[in-house]
Amino acid sequence: MIIDAHHHLWDPADRSYPWMDDSVAPIRRRFDVDDLRAATRDTGVTRTIVVQAVHDPGETAWLLEQPGPVAGVVGWVDLTAPDVADRIAAVRALPGGQRLAGIRHQAQDEPDPGWLARPDVARGVRALAGAGLVFDVLVRAREHAAALTLVDAVPEASFVLDHAGKPDIAHDDAESAAAWRGRMTDFAARPNVTCKVSGLFTEAGPDWRDRPVDRYVREVVEQFGPERSLFGSDWPVSTLATGYAEVVQRTTGALADLSTTEHEAVFSGTAERIYLVPMTTQT
Repeated sequence: MIIDAHHHLWDPADRSYPWMDDSVAPIRRRFDVDDLRAATRDTGVTRTIVVQAVHDPGETAWLLEQPGPVAGVVGWVDLTAPDVADRIAAVRALPGGQRLAGIRHQAQDEPDPGWLARPDVARGVRALAGAGLVFDVLVRAREHAAALTLVDAVPEASFVLDHAGKPDIAHDDAESAAAWRGRMTDFAARPNVTCKVSGLFTEAGPDWRDRPVDRYVREVVEQFGPERSLFGSDWPVSTLATGYAEVVQRTTGALADLSTTEHEAVFSGTAERIYLVPMTTQT
C-alpha cells in the first residue's frame, strides 16, 4: 500500500496557471479525480496528497472538495498577509478543510531569489507551525540559501523539500551533481526537513531512461534516511516523461535493497506521519 505524497489536479478552464506555457501543452487540460483513479489503478497507490499548482485560494478550496483517494491537501495562503493566521483558519472552515495538511508557495517562480528569507514569510510559516501545518518548499539552486535561512528561522516548523530540490539530471555532469549533493547535505543536516523522492523523471527530461535517475533516487534516501524520505509521483507533470505506473515501478526498483521497514517508511509511513497525522499545535 502506497501513499503518493505529491500530485496535482487542475482545470485551466477554471483559472489561469501562468507556468502552463507551450512547453507543457500535453498537460494543459483538466485533470480530475477520475483521471487520478485511472492513473493509479493497479499501482498499489491507495491514498494521495494533492498539492497546489497556483497561488490562488480558489484552487485550494476546490482541492479540499475532491473525494478519495485524496487524503490530504497542500494548499496555498498568502504567507505575507498580516492576518495569515485568520486566513489559515478560514481555509480550515471550508468544506473538506479538515484535510488541509500543509501550505506551499512556489518560491522558484518569485522574481526575488531571497523571497523565502523575508521576515514576513518567516512570520507566516510560524503561523503554519502554530496551526500544525507543514510547509512545502519548492526551490532550485537559486533559492537554496534563502530556504535554509527560513528553515533555521522557524525550527519549530515542519518543512518538506519538494522534488529533491530539482537536480539538473538532464545535464548530469560532475559539477552540477556535486553541487546538488551539497545542497541536499545542507537540508539533511536540519532535522525539521524531510525530502520528497518526486519529480526526478521530469527533471531528467524526455530521454530519462538514458539518465541516472535511479542514482538520484537512492542518494535522496541515503542522505535523509527512509524515515525522512517520502515518495511522490508528481503526476500529471510526470506524464511529460512517462506514465504513472512506470514512475512507481522505477522508484520502487531503485530502492529495492531497502528493508521492509525502510520501504514502508518511504512509500507510506513518512507521508502519513508528516501529512496525515496532525502536528501538535502550539498554545
